[in-house]
Amino acid sequence: MPANKIDFMSYSILDVEPQYSGARIEGDVVTLDFVKKMMDDFKRQKCLHKRYAFQIVLQTRSLLRELPSLVDINVPDGKHFTVCGDVHGQFYDLMNIFELNGLPSEDNPYLFNGDFVDRGSFSVEVILTLFAFKCMSPSAIYLSRGNHESKSMNKIYGFEGEVRSKLSETFVELFAEVFCCLPLAHLINEKVFVVHGGLFSVDGVKLSDIRAIDRFCEPPEEGLMCELLWSDPQPQLGRGPSKRGVGLSFGADVTKRFLEDNNLDLVVRSHEVKDEGYEIEHDGKLITVFSAPNYCDQMGNKGAFIRFEAPDLKPNIATFSAVPHPDVKPMAYANNFLRMFS
Repeated sequence: MPANKIDFMSYSILDVEPQYSGARIEGDVVTLDFVKKMMDDFKRQKCLHKRYAFQIVLQTRSLLRELPSLVDINVPDGKHFTVCGDVHGQFYDLMNIFELNGLPSEDNPYLFNGDFVDRGSFSVEVILTLFAFKCMSPSAIYLSRGNHESKSMNKIYGFEGEVRSKLSETFVELFAEVFCCLPLAHLINEKVFVVHGGLFSVDGVKLSDIRAIDRFCEPPEEGLMCELLWSDPQPQLGRGPSKRGVGLSFGADVTKRFLEDNNLDLVVRSHEVKDEGYEIEHDGKLITVFSAPNYCDQMGNKGAFIRFEAPDLKPNIATFSAVPHPDVKPMAYANNFLRMFS
């Protein structure tokens, strides 16, 4: 990536006021004790000092920019790995996932499959928590880009306004930069392909084509990167137009050919709310997982996550219901004027 002004930013110039009583990072190392204290503060609607938020986001950027566009994950025999879908700023439901399934660690690793932010009004808390775990232990948590990790979506659906309110304008630019560093897909033990949206408008796409994508940009409106972030499965065979106006819809035959071409067993994707938090489609070869229960406080859906146990990688799906949260409505920070024209 070319250098830009963010490369020359330093959190060390930000002083921490003596009266600040929140979580503190001692030196450069993000510890589990810090992350726990930060999460407890967030639960009580206390803010993290901008210095430490800055430090976490910059460190995460350094880690993510070194990764390939398709990240290989190795789960040793006898170990497990958890995949979560969209969280969409529902911080208190994220905390419930950790209550149910344990905190991220090297022995309890997670992949969050995009759409961490927007719509839910605790997106800053969600993203700083996920990024802090990434800084604490890069192999404890993997993060994949969703279609909402983009400037155009964040401007409309709340994240940009929330960042301005809780942090500052500088962080708007900083998060946009970091989102461009997020990998586009993950591969578990060379058999399970995990992506936010879905598959492609053309046959014959190989894993090497995905690895070769230059992802360090805002998502384009067509092409492989766009389709990875935006596409959806459909019940009928073949391909069709997307109900979203971006990406496409693809059938079981498209999924089958992609898996066969790349010697894979399963596609896991997110991107769509499901009543039970998940749906198994395409002859069992594709699973949608969505981890934001009672989405936007109105859908009444469950959330879900998937635990894979090595070596067989059989998906074990757990579902959960929404938990209470403070009385801040979804979309509280959204740009309603822009929404009218999107």
